[in-house]
Amino acid sequence: MTYHSLILPTALASLAASTALANIDVPIAYLEMEVERPPVLTNLDPIPDDLGRMGAALGLADNATTGGFMGHNYSVSDVVVPLGEDWLAAAREVLAAHRILVVNAPADALLALADLPEAEGALIFNASAEAEALREGDCRANILHTMPDYAMRTDALMQFLVTKRWTDLVMITGQRPADLEFAEALRNSATKFGARIRAEKEWDMSSDMRRNIGQEFPVFTQDFPSHHVMLVADETGDFGPFLEFNAWEPRPVAGSAGARPDAWSDRVEAYGAAQLQLRFKRLADRPMGAVDYAAWAAVRSVGEAVTRTGSNDAVVLREYILGDAFELAAFKGAAITYRDWNGQMRQPMPIATRTALVAMTPMPGFLHEVSTLDTLGRDRPETACTAFD
Repeated sequence: MTYHSLILPTALASLAASTALANIDVPIAYLEMEVERPPVLTNLDPIPDDLGRMGAALGLADNATTGGFMGHNYSVSDVVVPLGEDWLAAAREVLAAHRILVVNAPADALLALADLPEAEGALIFNASAEAEALREGDCRANILHTMPDYAMRTDALMQFLVTKRWTDLVMITGQRPADLEFAEALRNSATKFGARIRAEKEWDMSSDMRRNIGQEFPVFTQDFPSHHVMLVADETGDFGPFLEFNAWEPRPVAGSAGARPDAWSDRVEAYGAAQLQLRFKRLADRPMGAVDYAAWAAVRSVGEAVTRTGSNDAVVLREYILGDAFELAAFKGAAITYRDWNGQMRQPMPIATRTALVAMTPMPGFLHEVSTLDTLGRDRPETACTAFD
């Protein structure tokens, strides 16, 4: 287990003392489980080793800016659990010293952590797991989610496609669990917003396309019925990026590749996002990814709650974050809040290609009695989560 701590000491301590503000220590743990990544068709876009950690580091730097004036001392301890090591033993060790955690781990590991007796009363932010079950039947009261789930992503995409009146769709799915979950979310969102998936095909993951892209894809897609857009559920990037310009019909590609809905895109520049992107690139020497953004939002949520409550108690912070008074400016054009029925962070979501922002959702015209952000993902009347009651 790798363990090191990054601490930004309080600046302007004399100013804080002169204004009689109490010093508050806010220790946060960034806990990551290393996972085995499947081989993909290309290595041109490798997953950064510090994905997520750099987002938490930027959040720490942002918290210190305000904290320096208020006598609040933030720290983030990075804990990485290598493959094969005891995840729960490492989690217990972290929980012994930290009551606020930002976690980058698969859904089953996250649930095992949340169910530990030591995790009772802790505040855990999920910065990577997208499974809908974590916000539904398997929700836990001590987990808040800054990463959107598959349903939020696919609802965003379907809103865009319906707005464009591109409602006749076909879909190609991979065989990995994440592909299947994303494909099911695409089906549900198509039904929800009135689009139609006219045909589906499953990609043979054993195919080696590096030498046969131009020959195999046209044949594979030739028997699809007439359609507006080809959806792809390929969350590991195994084949999806190669569908564009290689299908039988010249149609847009969307989903896991092409026009992709996600928590974040380095193509976002409005709403002050260009400044966030620049600061992140200076820190990490690479673009900001979705997990980075989710980790940043988690650490910033803590900072905002500490500033408003003057407390470092995890229970107090959780109650405030889930309350009506909380909101966070998060470079997406709308204040970010949390759903008090399942702990999911409400957030606009970009749809972007590799080169340009296509749209920022929710799209105009999709109305909601409380917040248009609740048109993305499961709404209160639909939820199966009971832990937050």
